[in-house]
Amino acid sequence: MRSWGIATLAVVLIPARAAEPCQNAQTYRPCELRFELDPSDLQTHPNPYASIELEAEFRSPGMKTYLMPGFWDGDRSLVIRFSPTRAGRWDYRLRSNLARLNGLMGSFVASDSGSPGFVRVANVHHWAYDADPIRPKPHLWMGDTCYALAVLDRGLFEQLVQTRASQGFNHIRGYLLGQAGNEVPAYQGAQQPNLEYFRELDSRIRFLNDKGITADLILASDPGQLIRLFPTWSDRARYLRYVVARYAAMNVTWQLVEAYEDYAGARNLLRELGQLLRKLDPYQHPRSTGTKASSGPLAGDEWMDYLVHRTADDALQAIEHQLYGLPQVNIGFGCEDPSGGGAGQRVSTDDFRKRLWTATMNGQYPTYCHARIGAQASSSFDPSDLQAPGAQQMSHWFKFFSNTRHWELEPYFDVEGGRALALPGVEYIVYLETPGPVEVVTEKKSYRVYWFNPITGELIREKREYRGAHFTGKPPTLTQDWVLHLSRDEQKRSMLERWYFESRPVLLQEVEFDPSRVPYQIEEPSQAELRVSELVQYRAKLLRETRATRAMRYVWVGEVTPGDAGYYVLGTGPEGQFTLPKQLIPSLPATLTLRLFGMNTLGKVYSISRVYRLVP
Repeated sequence: MRSWGIATLAVVLIPARAAEPCQNAQTYRPCELRFELDPSDLQTHPNPYASIELEAEFRSPGMKTYLMPGFWDGDRSLVIRFSPTRAGRWDYRLRSNLARLNGLMGSFVASDSGSPGFVRVANVHHWAYDADPIRPKPHLWMGDTCYALAVLDRGLFEQLVQTRASQGFNHIRGYLLGQAGNEVPAYQGAQQPNLEYFRELDSRIRFLNDKGITADLILASDPGQLIRLFPTWSDRARYLRYVVARYAAMNVTWQLVEAYEDYAGARNLLRELGQLLRKLDPYQHPRSTGTKASSGPLAGDEWMDYLVHRTADDALQAIEHQLYGLPQVNIGFGCEDPSGGGAGQRVSTDDFRKRLWTATMNGQYPTYCHARIGAQASSSFDPSDLQAPGAQQMSHWFKFFSNTRHWELEPYFDVEGGRALALPGVEYIVYLETPGPVEVVTEKKSYRVYWFNPITGELIREKREYRGAHFTGKPPTLTQDWVLHLSRDEQKRSMLERWYFESRPVLLQEVEFDPSRVPYQIEEPSQAELRVSELVQYRAKLLRETRATRAMRYVWVGEVTPGDAGYYVLGTGPEGQFTLPKQLIPSLPATLTLRLFGMNTLGKVYSISRVYRLVP
C-alpha cells in the first residue's frame, strides 16, 4: 500500500471556497468534491476541459485505493465524482496541475446504502453484483435498446424507464453522443463539450440507476463518428477521461462503438481505447463493443470483459459460447415489429420470442429491441409500444429465470427434441421450439416437472414427480413452443441458504485441433489462390456419420497476413458464399488463413484450417 506520510486525517484541507465534500455519502451512490477556479486559473487555462488536470486517490476503510479523474463542469467549477464501495471512513488526496490543489487531502464517512453494488463478471459466463465479494448477489442481465437515450423527450424517457423497470428490465443501452451526424448537442468541437447536454445526461443516468437499471453506454455510433469528432489520439483520450470522470461513479457498462467493423484499423483503435478505459475506470465496469456479428475477434486483446453479439445465427452463438470464457450479451438477435416483421432484423413477435429462447439456450443474455423504440435513433414512439407483446414475453422470461440458478446454467447436450441449459443434478431447462416428444438424460434424482408457456408466462406443474436418469415426456399442447423445467426445488432453496455463489467449477472445453480426430474437412475452396474481387464458394464435407455428427454446426472465419485486423466471421453452415471484407486486406499479395470450426450434437468443438494466397 502506498504511504501518504501521515497517520490520520482529521480535517478537510481544501480552500474555504470549496463545497463541503461528499455530504451524507452512501455506498454505491455518487458523491462529489467540488472546487472553484480562481480568475488566475481561468487566465492560465481559458479552456479548462482541454488543459486542467485533476484526480483524487481515494483510500477505503479496507485500505484499497481508487484513482478517480475529475472534470470541468462549466464556469469556474471542477468536480470529482466518486461512489464509495464500503461503509466507513474514506481518505483522499488530490493531484493536479493547479499548484494550490495538488497534494491537498481530506476525508469523509460513508454509510451503507444497502445497494448490491455494480455489475461485474462472475462464474465465467455470468454476472453478479460486487458489494459482497464472499456471497455476491447474482445479476440476471435483461436489456433494452433506446439509441436516443440522451435526447429523447424527457417525459417519454421517464415513461420508458418506469415501464421497463416494472417489466424486469435492468439494462438500457443507448448512444452517449447521439446519432452519427447529429453530435452537435454533445460537442461543438473536439475540445468543446456542451455542458448542459451532459448535465441532462447525468440526470438521466441517475434516474435509470434509481430504478435499478444499468446504463449500457455506447461511446460512439457509426460510421466513424469517433474519429470524425475526435481526430487525434489526445482528443480521444481526453474524451474517454471525461466520460469516466462523469459516469464511472454510476452504474454503467461501456460499449465502445456501435459496430467496430465500420472503422478503419478498428482492432488497433479499440485496443488503445479499451486499454485506456481499463486504466482510467477505478470500478472496472464491464467493457465491450458493439458489432455487426460478434466482438469475439477482439477478445484476444485482453481489454474486454464480455462479448457482444448481434446475430440470430445459431451456429455462431453456440460455438463462440464454447470458445470463450466470457459472458455473452446478444444486442440484435431480432427487433420486434408487431406489424409482422419486415426488412433486415425486423421480425414478428413469434419469431422474436423463438430467437430469444434459442439465444438463451446458447448461453447468451438478451437485449430487447422494438422496431419503433430501439431500431432507429429517432426520438419518437407511441407509448403504447412499451407494452408490445415481445416486451411482455421478455418479462415472462425474466420471471422464469429469476426462479432458477441462472448464474450456474450452461448449455446442455444430452437431450432430444429441444435445446437445453442445465446445472446437472439440480435443474434442467429445455426449450421446444417445435413442440413434440422430448428426452433428457439426467442425474438419477427426484425432480419436479414444470411446463412453462413463454407466450403467456403460465407455469404448469405436473402432478407426478420424476425420478430416474432418462426423462421422457411431451408438452401440454402441440400448437406452440414450450419450455420444460425439471427442478429440485428443495435442493435449490438449501443451496441458497448454505452454499456459496458457485456450487461447482465451470470447465472450459478444449477445442480439438488434431486433423485425424476432426470428423469433417474443407472441400471448397479447393484452389490455392483466391481473387479478392470474386465471390468465394465454401463447403464442408462430413467424413464420419455418427449420432454425434448428424446435426453439425459450422462457423467459417478468416485472418489475413500481413495485417492486424484479427479474424472476421465469413460465413456459417456447411456451405455458402463469402466475400472478403476490405478491412481484412491491407495490401496484396497476402495470405488468408481460413479456419472452420464445427460443433457436434454433444457440444464438442473441432477446428481445421487451410491457407490460400490472395491475388487481385
